[in-house]
Amino acid sequence: MFIATLLTDPKTPILERATVEAVRNAWGGGDAVWLEPGVAAEFPLETMPLNRWEVWEGLQGLRVDLVVQAAEGRRKRVLLADMDSTMIEQECIDELADEAGVGARVAEITRAAMNGELDFEGALRERVGLLKGLPVAVIDRVIRDRITLMPGGPALVATMKANGAYAALVSGGFTAFTARIAGVLGFDENRANTLNSNGDLLDGTVAEPILGRQAKVDALVDITKRLSIPEAAVMAVGDGANDLGMLKRAGAGVALHAKPVVAAECDIRINHGDLTALLFVQGYRREEFVA
Repeated sequence: MFIATLLTDPKTPILERATVEAVRNAWGGGDAVWLEPGVAAEFPLETMPLNRWEVWEGLQGLRVDLVVQAAEGRRKRVLLADMDSTMIEQECIDELADEAGVGARVAEITRAAMNGELDFEGALRERVGLLKGLPVAVIDRVIRDRITLMPGGPALVATMKANGAYAALVSGGFTAFTARIAGVLGFDENRANTLNSNGDLLDGTVAEPILGRQAKVDALVDITKRLSIPEAAVMAVGDGANDLGMLKRAGAGVALHAKPVVAAECDIRINHGDLTALLFVQGYRREEFVA
């Protein structure tokens, strides 16, 4: 059995019953269940539709996401999440670079790296080099004044943890940010890169080895072995090319507002919903969300 989920941005609850029924009827699905009126609905299917991506494409103009997945095991026991542009709305290195007066240059490198056009490790070293001389104290100011949580993130982490899941924040960014974000959101652990400094100033280097694409896969393997659970029980979420390894290996890999090169390789693509979409695709109703 399979489950088809249709959803949209909770801030604009525009999912219409007619849209859900049209897809259900075309695919011969079972009765639709509303997980939140106007936002998310699901229905069962006996087979995987052959034209699911054509239907998915047709729904994009309506600002509706569509996910079709196996019904068995869709509630996951581990949340493995990227941070930048995933659990937060910004790229932390771009915000630091803006403070250092090199924002445009660093943002362009970030864009290319996240699209898979540049080697992640080399791109990170280049960007960090441009931060040399920036006061370490700027990090706290950036977190306070520039960093905002991605909508739906608190509910996602709290709800999965309340249902027995383990949550890990695994970022190609920096521990100075992940430690704070993990603490605010309630992640059980966080992994990221460390910015080196000479006293009060960043020295333009990052501690080796750099946590990149393979390190995120390694985190998935390490955590599942430690918890003695299968990798199929992991839900991973990210947006950039360095997330693809863990997204493709996890039982559910979610491309959230992702770069096209990333979304194209993932079966779960959330272009319109927020992070609560990850709860809806697991079958949680809005009233089951934990604040």
